[in-house]
Amino acid sequence: MLSMEDLTPLIFPLTKIENGFKHIVAAGDELLKSQALDHLAIARQLIIHPTYQGRMLGTHLLGALSAQNDAALDILKSEVAKDENWRVQEMLAKAFDQYVKTVGYEKSLPVMKNWLTDSNHKVIRAVIEGLRIWTSKPYFKENPLVAIQLIAVHKADESEYVRKSVGNALRDICRKHADLVSNETNAWDLTDLKIAFTYKLIVKNE
Repeated sequence: MLSMEDLTPLIFPLTKIENGFKHIVAAGDELLKSQALDHLAIARQLIIHPTYQGRMLGTHLLGALSAQNDAALDILKSEVAKDENWRVQEMLAKAFDQYVKTVGYEKSLPVMKNWLTDSNHKVIRAVIEGLRIWTSKPYFKENPLVAIQLIAVHKADESEYVRKSVGNALRDICRKHADLVSNETNAWDLTDLKIAFTYKLIVKNE
C-alpha cells in the first residue's frame, strides 16, 4: 500500500491551487489509468490526508469506483460525509452524481432514497446538490414530478445547509416546470419558518 509519503509528489502540486475541481479530477483520472494500482486503497489513504485537496482527490476516486465497488460507495456515505471542509463536500456531491450517472438514474433510485433518509445532513445534501440540475438528467427529464417529490421532502430540514440546496434545486426545476413546482409549494405551510426559508429561495429573482 502507498504511504502518505508516497502520495506527496502527487498531491503537492494540487495544494498550490486553492479553488476549483478540474485539476483534482484530472489528477484522479490519470491515477485511474494505471491498472497496477490499488485505487481503493489509495482512496482510503487520501480521504484522511491532512490537505483538503488530498481528500478531494480521494473522494473523486471513490466516486469513479463506486458503481463497481460497494465499498467505495459506503466509504463516501459513512466517512467522506463526515468531512468538515466544504470543498470536500462539493466533491462528494459530484462523486454521488458520478455514481448515479454510471449506474443509471432510474436504477439508482433506491440508493438515492436511502441516502436521502440518512441521519447525516451532508449525505442528504450530496444527493440534492449532486444531481442539479435534476430535470436535465435522464429519467428525471421525463419524470420531473419524481424529482420534485424527492427533493421537497426536505423543505423543512433542520439543516439550513440542506434547505438551501432544496430551494436552489427546486428553483432550477421551476424554470421549465413552474406549474409542477407551484403545485408542490401551494400545499406548503409558509408559517413554518424553515419552510418559508426554502420557499423564498425557490421564488428568488422571479
